[in-house]
Amino acid sequence: MTAEQILTNAQLVLPDRVVNGTLVMENGRIAAIDDGRHTGAAGRDCQGDFLLPGLIELHTDNLEKYIVPRPGIYWPSMAAAIIAHDNQIFNAGITTVLDAVALGFSDESEIRSKIMDASIAAVKQASEKRLLKADHFLHLRCELPSATVVDDFATNTADPLLKLVSVMDHTPGQRQWRDLPKWRLYHRDKKWSDADAQAVIDHRRGLQATYADDNRRQIMAACREHRIPVASHDDTTAAHCQEARQEGITISEFPTTLVAAQQAKALGMSTIMGAPNMVRGQSHSGNISAHDLASAALLDGFSSDYMPISLLHSAFVLHLAVGVDLPAAVATVTANIAEMIQLADRGALETGKKADIIRVRLVDGLPMVRSIWKGGRLISNLIHD
Repeated sequence: MTAEQILTNAQLVLPDRVVNGTLVMENGRIAAIDDGRHTGAAGRDCQGDFLLPGLIELHTDNLEKYIVPRPGIYWPSMAAAIIAHDNQIFNAGITTVLDAVALGFSDESEIRSKIMDASIAAVKQASEKRLLKADHFLHLRCELPSATVVDDFATNTADPLLKLVSVMDHTPGQRQWRDLPKWRLYHRDKKWSDADAQAVIDHRRGLQATYADDNRRQIMAACREHRIPVASHDDTTAAHCQEARQEGITISEFPTTLVAAQQAKALGMSTIMGAPNMVRGQSHSGNISAHDLASAALLDGFSSDYMPISLLHSAFVLHLAVGVDLPAAVATVTANIAEMIQLADRGALETGKKADIIRVRLVDGLPMVRSIWKGGRLISNLIHD
């Protein structure tokens, strides 16, 4: 049992409006919300700051940065790596996170092939030992042109931490990398000659032809059996979305073109874009801007992808720069995501929901996290009232 806590004089970002009022937390849940001001000694004066639900992240590669902080350097303690990752995630206002782990590789020397099992084990062990501030779950990113992805996936299909699967194909010349010069630029650190790059392209296209279709069928069958939500990654054409929807896929993750996003929405799929894309105003791989999709009312949610601080920022850019009302903008990083991954107990300031709450102040247009409550307990207080 946790004691009652009262947060007052706050701008409460509710699902349908913003009100200056009071929120009461008790026993880890939101117990009451009203538009009055509490004047008793027990209330915490939020000084007009915003109160938002804790952010929900469904696809972040951030853990990799701590496991492999520099090329060829593997951090010796997985526990230390995931705790450092968790601290960064949590202080960005993310109270629920799906750690994205890549399965399936075109080359067994790839870094991700070396850390796959260790990453999954680290998330599970740290969660079991209650070492983490945020709630951590798994998102398995299944690279379809691979000889190993089905076996890797089968090992983890029944894991209770698994909340999302994405089917991916990063073969050069299509989807995210349909622009081959952009693909070369992205891999410029490898210093490939033209012949080297063409050899990689040919190898990956061969893997795609050999494995991708059959792997997709097997993974989708397993997801349907276990009722795991699935995202289709980097949809580029209307046909990509049509294929995905026919298979039961409900999320179009990072559509690369307006045509794909339009088709996804027409088919009843949710669309996710990268929060860094929204904050920067452009895609790092030359694909469609999140601003364009938002302006066309084709965007349902954001993922911080490689930059945790971008998640909160993207919601306020959506509000301030695109003109989406604040409750709808906040829903793109909270309630909409919770619905997509079937976490009905969180994501909104509503009575009965988990009391995962963040206090935010706008400073020169930049949203700053000031305090974080997890399950009704004040975990991080980044200010002195």
